[in-house]
Order: sequence, then C-alpha cells, then structure tokens
Amino acid sequence: RPQDLMQVFRNPDPVIHPFEKAREYTRALNATKLEKVFAKPFVGALDGHVDSVNCLSRNPRSLTTLLSGSCDGEIRIWDLAFRKTIWRVDAHNGFVRGLCVSHDGQTFFSCGDDKTIKQWKLGPAPNVFADEDDEERLDFVDRIDDKNTQEPLNTFIGKSAFLSLDHHWNEPLVATAGSVVEVWDHNRSDPIHSFEWGADSVLTVRFNPAEVGLLASTAVDRSIALYDLRGQSPIRKLILKTRSNALAWNPMEAFNFTVANEDHQLYTFDMRKLDTALTVHKDHVSAVLDIDYSPTGREFVSGSYDRTIRIFRHNEGKSREVYHTKRMQRVFCVKFSGDARFVLSGSDDTNIRIWKARAAEALGTLLPREKEKTAYHNKLKARFRNNKEIKRIARHQHVPRAVFKAQKQKQVIRQSEVRKEKNVRAHSKPDSIPYVSERKKRHIKEVQ
Repeated sequence: RPQDLMQVFRNPDPVIHPFEKAREYTRALNATKLEKVFAKPFVGALDGHVDSVNCLSRNPRSLTTLLSGSCDGEIRIWDLAFRKTIWRVDAHNGFVRGLCVSHDGQTFFSCGDDKTIKQWKLGPAPNVFADEDDEERLDFVDRIDDKNTQEPLNTFIGKSAFLSLDHHWNEPLVATAGSVVEVWDHNRSDPIHSFEWGADSVLTVRFNPAEVGLLASTAVDRSIALYDLRGQSPIRKLILKTRSNALAWNPMEAFNFTVANEDHQLYTFDMRKLDTALTVHKDHVSAVLDIDYSPTGREFVSGSYDRTIRIFRHNEGKSREVYHTKRMQRVFCVKFSGDARFVLSGSDDTNIRIWKARAAEALGTLLPREKEKTAYHNKLKARFRNNKEIKRIARHQHVPRAVFKAQKQKQVIRQSEVRKEKNVRAHSKPDSIPYVSERKKRHIKEVQ
C-alpha cells in the first residue's frame, strides 16, 4: 500500500561508516548538555505544618500516601497525587520522633518525647477534590472533625522518651530506640525483647529487610550495633570516631547498610565484615541527618544540616544530584517514593518538598519515539561517560554560595592534612607510620 512506511535496511559495517564515532560523540556531548539545561527537579511543596517536619514515612501498600510528624506533636497524612492533607491529629506532647506503617498497610505507629507509642488506623483516602455537595466530600469533612476518628487504637507506655521506631517487614513487631532498644508486639502492652549495650541513648533502629530476626541501631556513644531477636542478644558492635545520626539497609543487598555520620560523610558497610567500609560517600559540608534507600537498592538519598539533599549511587563516593532552594532550611528527614521516581524531604521551614529522582526526566506521557530517543541518549552517555569533557559537564553541580565556600575550605584542610602526613612520614623511621586506608580511618574498634 502507498501509505505504508518503507523498510530501510542498514549495514552496520564500520568500514562503510568511518565517522560514526565522531557523530555519536557529538550526540553524547549534546545530550549531556541538554540534560543539564532541562534539569528541573522541584515538583511541589506540601504546606500545612506549623513547626519543623521531623520525620516522614510512606505506606508500603500505597504510592500516594505519605505520613509526616512535626516538632509540635502533629501528624498529617497526605495524598501525594493531589498534594492535600487527608487527615491530621495532635498526637504527642512534644516532638514526634518516629513514624512507621505496619506491613499490611492497615495501621501506623508514632512515638514521641512523651514516652508513648500510639497505634492509629490508616484507612483508604477519600476523594478530596469531590464537589462541595458530594456525599463523600461531606462525609470526609465530618470524619476529620469527628474526635472519635482521632483516638489511637492502642497506646503503649515506655519508661523513657523514644527517639526512633521501625516496623518489621513481615511480622506484627515494632522496634523502638530510646534509652534501650525494645521490640514490641501489636497485642502486648509490654516489650517482648529489650537490648542494652553500654549506650545512654540509642538514636536509630532499623529492621533488616531479609533476615527476619536482625536489626541494627546507632547510638550517642558513636556505635553501630547489630542485634539478633532469635538469640535475644547483641551480635556485634562497631565504634567510629564520630556519631552516626541515621541508618538504612539496602533493600536489594540486605547484608549492606549505610550510616549518615556527623563528619559530613556517609559510610556503607557489609555486616559480615565491619572492619572496613565498602564505600565512603563524600560531598556534604555539614552533618548528615537522614538517609533512605531507593526501592531498587541502586541509589540512596541523604539530607544534611547544610540545607541540601544529595542522591548517591550505592557504590560511588560522589553524589549524582544535589537539590537545594533559597527557602529550604536544615533538612531533617528524607524519603524515596515507592516507585523510586520521586524524593521527599522535610525541613526546618515546616514544608515537605517533592523532587524528581532524575532531574531532567519528563513527567508526562511520552510517545514511543520520545522513549526511543531517551534510551538512545542514555546509551550514548554511558558509552562516552569516561570522556574528559563529557565527564566534566556531567559532574558539574551548582550549589549555594555557603556550600561552595565550605567545599573550598574542606579541600584546603584536606590538602593540609595530606601534606602534614607526608612530611611526618618523610622524617620518621621507615615503616614506623603505616598507611591507613580512607575506608578504615574513622574506625576505633569492633566489639563482639
């Protein structure tokens, strides 16, 4: 038929295409530049809290449900599709220190400075954009105002303030961190396990996504500890030179975890070999406060006191993306969305911001030709990623002036330390000062 497209045959013989590499290099260079030109990572902000956002949690059974807790004790449930609050409650006296959703997505737990853990019902979200006369809209408004829906299902009372909590991936168990690490059952008012290993306060606790009886914690004594629920005892403990503020397990490689440290860096460890870090992730210029892995396990996001959010690949030391705004203050909590396409951040300026995980990614529906073009450009960038010019453009990042100056200052300090170490080694007895790997410099000792 005359309207049919004619099939074109192409011979891939390189002898016939002598300038193919030069053409593809130019295309890869242009694709890398255009990616920087069209990088618009900010999607929107969720406004509603009146105090700093201290913790975030997502529903494992829903892509559009987000939970947030603030420093005034308020908890809000958000519908990310419409960017609206669908439920709120004044849950605690003081800070909301932790939020987690149960493995079945039916309830969620919160803990705070008032020494209580509360279990709340997490129901389906109503249509918040229904008409004002719609019955579902009126029922939603009545349900929000009804005090009976704002009462917790259960309240567990502890002996001290709680600083963090996490839910088991498959069982009805909740782990809390405070003066000790405790494990609670949904149906019991007292903890079923309690672990203590020489720390005054435990900052973070996280269940392993694969090993059902394993959890890890960080504490104020600069330690990272592993616990076994089946043996009801601590397993191993690693002490670093500075404190670790947060911890996250890799969901795809469940024997690896990453900690966010006070020394502006993040460290990835293998729990089977804690004497050395797998990777040291550098780029922040102030204390790293939170970390969360992508569901794919290939990337993680970190939030820092330097008012920036960075996305790292799990095996690389430098960040892939850095996000910041003029109004965003200290970042207290970060989360990846369930589909790994978005990043959520809560900061000191009471806002929750939504960012794209890929800054230049188009959010609309793409035509088949556009998808093929994007895939072709990605292949070209991967092929020429080690080229000097393309690598320079891809790694370039615009950062705030304060961060830029701090980076320069850290670079000068680092060069001074290297020069001093070199001079000391040159004027000392041979082999008296051993070379220490960067992955071991922050270690003090390991306890078993």
